[in-house]
Amino acid sequence: MSRFTLPRDIYHGKGCLAELKNLKGKKAFLVVGGGSMKRQGFLDKAVNYLKEGGMEVEVFEGVEPDPSVETVMKGAEAMRAFQPDWIVSMGGGSPIDAAKAMWAFYEYPDTTFEDLCIPFNFPELRQKAKFAAIPSTSGTATEVTAFSVITNYQTGVKYPLADFNITPDVAIVDPDLVAGLPAKQVAYTGMDALTHAIEAYVSTLHGPFTNPLALQAIEMVFDYLPASYNGNMDAREQMHYAQCLAGMAFSNALLGIVHSMAHKTGAAFSTGHIPHGCANAIYLPYVIQYNAHVPTAMRDYAEIARRMGLPGTSEQALVNSLCEKINDFNRRLNIPKTLKEFGIDEEEFKSKLPKIAELAVGDACTGSNPRPITPAEMEKLLTCTYYGTEVDF
Repeated sequence: MSRFTLPRDIYHGKGCLAELKNLKGKKAFLVVGGGSMKRQGFLDKAVNYLKEGGMEVEVFEGVEPDPSVETVMKGAEAMRAFQPDWIVSMGGGSPIDAAKAMWAFYEYPDTTFEDLCIPFNFPELRQKAKFAAIPSTSGTATEVTAFSVITNYQTGVKYPLADFNITPDVAIVDPDLVAGLPAKQVAYTGMDALTHAIEAYVSTLHGPFTNPLALQAIEMVFDYLPASYNGNMDAREQMHYAQCLAGMAFSNALLGIVHSMAHKTGAAFSTGHIPHGCANAIYLPYVIQYNAHVPTAMRDYAEIARRMGLPGTSEQALVNSLCEKINDFNRRLNIPKTLKEFGIDEEEFKSKLPKIAELAVGDACTGSNPRPITPAEMEKLLTCTYYGTEVDF
């Protein structure tokens, strides 16, 4: 048996932020990030809409990129003091992910982070509050997913939390919120969305409910990401919807080792953080080459290429076309081809490689990858992504 779970309500279209005034409740706890929503006036709008709907509002600001365990605990404590019946989070993936984890600790103060890190091990939520999510970037799709990524900065490891309990009740996908995104963020989040859709389409848990969503998302990214990157607002609106469709697919079909690798390398190197979408964009072509050694994955990648109208008659030729399309997008979006080009120090990479490989294999996303992988193989694959060598094993 398989399960397919989405938010009960998804509002989309310019100006749909106003749906906040139709939420039924007494108290709303509004979680936001570093200040872009405030600067652009959307935070005030959200607060006013909630108040218009008759709710008392408390705002929790300052969730950092790649939210920390400490921020989650601080937010949960504030929730317990305020006792909201709606948790509303607005911003990029970080504040929404943080608010999802806060929600668990608000309703279950005695649970532990170690408990929640076990996939699909959350206690039953909605005992105290429902959850509404409003994305301000076009990539993570956390507004429709059963996932949250929290970083333990003491260990330098990102923990993907996974449970259908944290799929939001309401998603508000308003393209007005992404009009002001910097081009680099458009590039990284757009490639994150593409990775979500491709990994969902080839995962071991994909099926008839997730495949159409993944294919539609891939097609829309191919059609609209370059124009969105160059500032076309109609294309940016379509990318906002594309990433949401990709999220619906991967929330139910799960992901693969592109994400395993990105989770375990993002905060691992002293030369600087690798933004999640950038890491995914770098790793994706190499992982396709690795997975395509499995006939079912080869078939699925070839089908993506065929549906997208890419050249090739044999399955291998179609897979090559798909990789070249992704490489071409990376070039157009100014994304490096290798970790070396990104600026990761070679000696540090070599010294940390065995541990990173071990952690990546143990990541929650590895289990649904279409080809199994050992730590030794993961070391070889990561080495290919560092130097830009062909994946021939």
